[in-house]
Amino acid sequence: MTRKKIKLTILGLLFLLLCGSLAGCGAGSEDDKETATIRIGSLKGSTSMGLLFLMEEAEQGESRNSYEFQMAAAADELLPLMVKGELDIALVPANVASILYSKTERGISVIDINTLGVLYMVSGDASVQSVADLAGKTVYLTGKGTTPDYVLRYILAENGMSEQDCTLEYKSEATEVAALLAENPDAVGLLPQPFATSACMQNDSLAVVLDMNEEWNRVQSENGSSMVTGVTVVRNEFLEEHEEAVQTFLEEHEESVRAINEDAASGAVYAVEQQIVAKEAIAQKAIPECNITCITGEEMRQALEGYLTVLYEQNPESVGGALPEEAFYYVP
Repeated sequence: MTRKKIKLTILGLLFLLLCGSLAGCGAGSEDDKETATIRIGSLKGSTSMGLLFLMEEAEQGESRNSYEFQMAAAADELLPLMVKGELDIALVPANVASILYSKTERGISVIDINTLGVLYMVSGDASVQSVADLAGKTVYLTGKGTTPDYVLRYILAENGMSEQDCTLEYKSEATEVAALLAENPDAVGLLPQPFATSACMQNDSLAVVLDMNEEWNRVQSENGSSMVTGVTVVRNEFLEEHEEAVQTFLEEHEESVRAINEDAASGAVYAVEQQIVAKEAIAQKAIPECNITCITGEEMRQALEGYLTVLYEQNPESVGGALPEEAFYYVP
């Protein structure tokens, strides 16, 4: 081989090595592309049920995003984590989202409605068949100044009643209301799902006497707002940096919601595994009554804006002192 041919051969090998190196770098950058791990906080109850199938997929390594989930007993546990940036997404009561928007100086956006009305009036008193029948009764419910309180007061007012017409007695947790009804079935209690179903299944004397979602829709028929129990919010800083991952979450959340609504039996298994509900039979019966949704975009904005307006008109502090601006609603 001549010196010229040797030189050309070496140059050719160097060219091939360079091409291989560039191709390798290109493949590596795609394969090793950093994906955000989304830290999600939710509440033990109906607002977490729409995540159950997604939680299972993530645990099996089958979700498109990478997730870390944690559940809390109360929204107060999640809010500081969002404020400090230790959670990226949280599933919280609708009015709490508005309060968080104010506290973080517009630092969060709502991306979907995860639960509609889940409140039910439970009693063994067969005389209660309408809101008017609550006159003269004592109604047991959780938390003064919380969603059940505002909803009940609003529905009473729209039916020409006030708390002077019936006595509202507050308990700290839904389990306390359920326990009271178990001891005294003639009492009247306002319970969210799955507690309402659990109470009725554990005591044949109890039944759902009023569906508060239906009562809300009846008085809001002209305005078109919905009773919104839970929403999903994201930190805006995270949204700006990882919008594609957030959109993927919304797709996976919607798929998970569809799955639990179509397969309550599997959802009940997951609900027991996640310690949301004690027994599969209770969970399976409660799931269809939980109004689990994934409403996004303009439909989300209209439903949530109307609901927050109702709360604001009752008590501005219930939504953080002011109604949030349009930027609060993530409508891509």
